[in-house]
Amino acid sequence: MKSFLCSFLIFTVTLGFSQNVKGTITDEANEPLPFANIIIYQDGVSDPLTGLVSDNAGYYEFKNLEQGKYSLEVSSLGFQTEKTEVFTLSTADKIFNFTLKEEAQTLGEVVIKSKRPVFKQTAEKLIVDLENSEMINTNLEDVMRKIPGVLVSNNGISIAGKSGVKILINGKTTEYMDVETLLRDFPADNISRIELVEQPGAEYEASGSAAIINIILKKNVQLGTNGNVTSWMGKDQGFEWGSGFSMASFKNKLNWQTSVNYSEPTWRDDLFLVRTVGTETYDQATREPYDPQNFSISGNLDYYLSEHHSIGLGGRFYKRTSTRTSSSKTIISDESNTETLFSENYFDRDRANFNINPYYEYKTETDKLVLDFNYVDFTNDNTNTLSDVAGSTVAFTDRRYIQEGTFNIKTYRVDYTKTFSDNLKLSAGSRYADVETDNDLQALIDNSGTFDLVTEESSRFVIDETIFALYSKINATVGAWSFSGGLRYEDSNTDGASTYLDNGTLVTEVQKRPIKKLFPSASISRKLTDVLGASVSYSYRIQRPSYSSLNSFATFLDPFSANEGNQNLIPSYTNNYQFNLTYDGQPFFTIGYSKTDDAIFNLIKQDNTTAQIRQQVVNIENNENWNFRLFAPVDFTEGLEGYTGIIVTNTDFESSTFNVDLDKWNLIWFLQANYELPWDINFELSGNYGTGALEGQVEIDWFAELDFSFGKKFLDDKLKANLGFSKMLNRGYIGNIDYGNGLADVESNGSRQNIQLRLAYSFGSKYGKKKSRSQTSRDEENRIEANN
Repeated sequence: MKSFLCSFLIFTVTLGFSQNVKGTITDEANEPLPFANIIIYQDGVSDPLTGLVSDNAGYYEFKNLEQGKYSLEVSSLGFQTEKTEVFTLSTADKIFNFTLKEEAQTLGEVVIKSKRPVFKQTAEKLIVDLENSEMINTNLEDVMRKIPGVLVSNNGISIAGKSGVKILINGKTTEYMDVETLLRDFPADNISRIELVEQPGAEYEASGSAAIINIILKKNVQLGTNGNVTSWMGKDQGFEWGSGFSMASFKNKLNWQTSVNYSEPTWRDDLFLVRTVGTETYDQATREPYDPQNFSISGNLDYYLSEHHSIGLGGRFYKRTSTRTSSSKTIISDESNTETLFSENYFDRDRANFNINPYYEYKTETDKLVLDFNYVDFTNDNTNTLSDVAGSTVAFTDRRYIQEGTFNIKTYRVDYTKTFSDNLKLSAGSRYADVETDNDLQALIDNSGTFDLVTEESSRFVIDETIFALYSKINATVGAWSFSGGLRYEDSNTDGASTYLDNGTLVTEVQKRPIKKLFPSASISRKLTDVLGASVSYSYRIQRPSYSSLNSFATFLDPFSANEGNQNLIPSYTNNYQFNLTYDGQPFFTIGYSKTDDAIFNLIKQDNTTAQIRQQVVNIENNENWNFRLFAPVDFTEGLEGYTGIIVTNTDFESSTFNVDLDKWNLIWFLQANYELPWDINFELSGNYGTGALEGQVEIDWFAELDFSFGKKFLDDKLKANLGFSKMLNRGYIGNIDYGNGLADVESNGSRQNIQLRLAYSFGSKYGKKKSRSQTSRDEENRIEANN
């Protein structure tokens, strides 16, 4: 590893002469303008290289710049912004003097703004640029609803009929352990763009069979200090509220950002299950309210050592506490008799997550080297008590489960990119992850008012895992053709040790899973006409079992249903193929196909002797998915913008081992649009209708979603107000389950319509300086899969 890093550093050494760019800034009266903001850009790079502020005499100077092509942007509060054309810096200094005009002269200009995000479809991913969007986005959920083909519902996020979407933030696994919290709490104001990666290249971890959503946060390139305050309240299952604060500052060589968020959302999950067990019918209704408390604080610090070298440190802490009581009523009946069992399951859950991320970056116009370390410490302590309630005619013995889990993840990463020209780029890198998990389950049973340990149902489960990866990738363009190809090698070793008592003897079973595998990916695209483009792509992926699913102990959700793990799970492998047709760079038509061997599947079984049903994750032999997508813009009248489309999918699960044969076609229609109402009120609407779907073993009937909101800006656009109405149709799903030895009708629904009022106030000027003459910047983590 040491020689590998040295070769990288030697390769990135750049020799050459350096020059300066300097000049003065004055107003129309030829008076110097102090504290004007000057930003310099490298040609072809959207992010500024650096920036500075003019002195009291209006003088500025960029020193020791490398030879190349640059442009300047100059601004000052109350004046029009001025820009230079691209210029070449070669063997002599450049002098640019600016005379800024008063901003009042621009009042007659007409500015055309886009309400919706800017989309760009490539062979590997769909890029959603939010930087110049005027749309009032309040949180990540708002943003996700605006991406063509992405459906956000009570059941989470799905893309082209496939769930299990992986969410990254700046290319790293998120510390959030559930999608619900991430969607509700993550503020949209911090998001620069979103990348929907359906065909991940070699630079991404190979783990995951569904799409990746990579959230790219805004980098504070504005001089000075700015920030925002957000607050929201609403009504769902009960009253809910949340608030957040963020601030960023860029002065001299120091760039820092920090944010704090707290929320108390509420919602409810309802499950209605009617099933047959021999000659009896079990009619069960379960209502489970949620009202967790979420707190997070994060910070990021960048320090620019020199023009090309920078170091940084990021940190994040997240804590979630939740207590709730799930209530169930089960009516057991046959032709001659009816019995009733009332039960409650009290959950007390406390989890905390801390991660710290130091890094180093070397960056020039042609070379980029990143060294990165990420440490995650996660604790998850759960206690749930299952008890009967007065009024039952069926006897039940109370039970308690205590689960304590710790997860420790260390990741080391190095990435290098060499840009030879606009048409050729090479990248390579390495990654090493070290994971340790320790889960302890204590199962207890009520014995005359005292809970006693049940040793044969208790166990301790420890995982020690290492993953080493190497990758290389090439991007090339020749005329109208573009090619991307990469190869990733992963060497992983996962050792799982389960310790339990067997007839009074302490037994430890160890499962070893060594994997050495190559993961290729490639795409090729061509511009057919001035507006039409086509691409084909391929990727090979691995889906590793979640850490919790490997633990074989069982926990009861109610007296007749339980979850249990499976220590014999093995990874699944997926071949993904996709064809895209784009119109003017926008998504238009897509065909996708994937085939997964040893697919990880949530199997639901029924024991007719005990009348219990159990969910267990297993490997089934085959899973295939076809999807066809057709998109179109919605802009047939002035003031209206949006997207609509249809998605046709086919999902097929087959297993002779578990007697699974599920094959279902379905169609989903979606619409996302916004319209400018009088008084500059922005109306946004998103909805979808599906003819059905497969949620694992559950065959779902039709489903639908409808959400809309009204937004307006005040105080020179610094204050944004949004009144949102979601879950208006209140339609979860209705379906059925075939256990093989019985049938069940199932309905999954949730709390009633949600109403939220959100306010966001931004402070600080664009460049953070006032006009004054007198003053001088994780696959393993997602696999934890902790429940709410």
